[in-house]
Amino acid sequence: MTDSPNERFDLTGRVALITGAGGGLGAGFAEALAAAGARTVLCARREGPLEAVAERIRAAGGEAAVIPMDVADSGSVAAGFDAAEAQFGTVDVAVCNAGIAMAGFAMDMPEADWLKTIEVNLNGCWRVAMETGRRLRAAEKSGSVINISSILGHRVAAAVAPYAASKGALEQLTRSLALEWARYGIRVNAIAPGYIATDLNREFFESEPGQKMIKRIPQKRLGDVDDLVGALLLLASDAGRYMTGSTIAVDGGHLQSSL
Repeated sequence: MTDSPNERFDLTGRVALITGAGGGLGAGFAEALAAAGARTVLCARREGPLEAVAERIRAAGGEAAVIPMDVADSGSVAAGFDAAEAQFGTVDVAVCNAGIAMAGFAMDMPEADWLKTIEVNLNGCWRVAMETGRRLRAAEKSGSVINISSILGHRVAAAVAPYAASKGALEQLTRSLALEWARYGIRVNAIAPGYIATDLNREFFESEPGQKMIKRIPQKRLGDVDDLVGALLLLASDAGRYMTGSTIAVDGGHLQSSL
């Protein structure tokens, strides 16, 4: 290797599209990719939260476009990619992060909750991946698709059957697309976060049940978005150019624990 470590992780000239970018993990991913030099395309159903993230990126000297996108709607996904190409060019890094979690025991859960979870978490990632892959192939460009899975795609917990099923299926989709698209220079990988602190779950993890869950993590702490950035940049950049079909667990050792 002749490149320096910093050069291998450099994303200057790349266009990175992030779904679910209005907050939480998605916002952190967008800011990290922009800091590495990528022009970022921030996508979610609501523009307001996206604008706040875009303002932070621009204030730090990065480039960001705000594009409404509903990953449950094929037309919305295609229109979003059209808008991204008009502003920045072909998307060559796609982070499929949009997702939902419908809690409840399986026998008590309405079918609509099951279907909605699969529609967003699995089918939504499939739609974004398809747009990315087809457009990269047409442009004869290489690229990277990064699916955001979960350790619940590998292990189970009570009352999360649709979420766990969607993430397990997402990892199989990741491997299948990696096999098919390697010939085009398109890499498809996944990140499986463990318990990551966000504004949505912070109150729960401060409660007694939440504290008990934290104690079961071998590192005895929650992760944060910064803990995921190393894996993200590895998969997005040339540093991970020989990786495809892989899932990187970032979970404080949780998957190694039988507790």
